[in-house]
Amino acid sequence: MKFGARNQIVGTVQSVEIAGVMAEVVLTLPGGQEVVAAITRASAEKLGLAAGSPAMAVIKSTDVMLALAPSDASQTLSTA
Repeated sequence: MKFGARNQIVGTVQSVEIAGVMAEVVLTLPGGQEVVAAITRASAEKLGLAAGSPAMAVIKSTDVMLALAPSDASQTLSTA
């Protein structure tokens, strides 16, 4: 499979939460980090996404947001 987006991260689906026409998919990476994606319910169903299945996050560089990590690990980052 070929993509125009070069950033491909392989992981395991942790969970798929369906809410109306949207689905929130949590992908756990080998190091324990999580990538969360909001996709349509139809896409999640067509892809057959389910907890425990392997999947790949394909990230387009123009859609990436960066933030500084908090100096105290107990702090969380939030978006406004």
